[in-house]
Amino acid sequence: MSSTFVFVHGSNGNSFYWAPLQRELALAGHRSLAVDLPGHGYAATFPSGYQAPQDPAALATTPSAMAGITLAETTEHLADVVRRAGEHGPVIVVAHSRGGFPLTSLGNNHPELIARMVYISAWCPVDVSGAEYSESPENAESLLPEAFGVVVADPASLGAIRMNWRTADPALLAVLKRTMLEDGTDEEFHAVLNLLEPDEMFDIGTEADRARADTWGRVPRTYIRLTEDRSIPVALQDRFIKEADALTPDNPFDVRSLTSSHMRFVVHPAEAATMLGELAG
Repeated sequence: MSSTFVFVHGSNGNSFYWAPLQRELALAGHRSLAVDLPGHGYAATFPSGYQAPQDPAALATTPSAMAGITLAETTEHLADVVRRAGEHGPVIVVAHSRGGFPLTSLGNNHPELIARMVYISAWCPVDVSGAEYSESPENAESLLPEAFGVVVADPASLGAIRMNWRTADPALLAVLKRTMLEDGTDEEFHAVLNLLEPDEMFDIGTEADRARADTWGRVPRTYIRLTEDRSIPVALQDRFIKEADALTPDNPFDVRSLTSSHMRFVVHPAEAATMLGELAG
């Protein structure tokens, strides 16, 4: 039976941003679907203060549909989708960026559902928590801290991380472009921003959600490094790979690389589609 790719979006994303890559895969004869994690897609919150003209006070205080959503709940939502897809053949689960947290949790709790895990410059906590990786030397070159001006509310109070992707601040937009799509055009960058949603889940799990050798470690896995990533630096990507391989040396990552910023492979997906097609074969 042929494999099905199940795509898991990153922070503030949705199923929609996978469409170009899915198109390339479909034209090559591969089956795929993209997941909207809880609180995303058509379930996302778009406060009236997010529209033009913007109302900063309303944007910062409008309740979020994502408030209180946990990594455990997100994992079970993903498991339901993968389980249904698995009725038609093996499932290859592909995660990007922050989508690595639910993918790792899925591998920990439901390894039997997955034929292969694919991390595309995605978080893969092994030795320490996500917060500790953020503070590590390997993450020192990340430009994300410079882009924190996009956050417009207190995450602890809102129960979610709210970001204003429709900012008109030229300095902040310049930092965001360098962080996400430095190798793209301004038009491509604006298109990416308009795919993103204001809110993201606050919970990224605990120590218990780090990769486990007895479950997650049994599943074949691939890591696709994005060598020009300014959001998750390649040094941090390599640390995830190194620690995972040390955890299960008999089942190391199959490591591949794309010359891409954090989002270029989404906008120009042909090379990524070819790479994934090889995994399906």
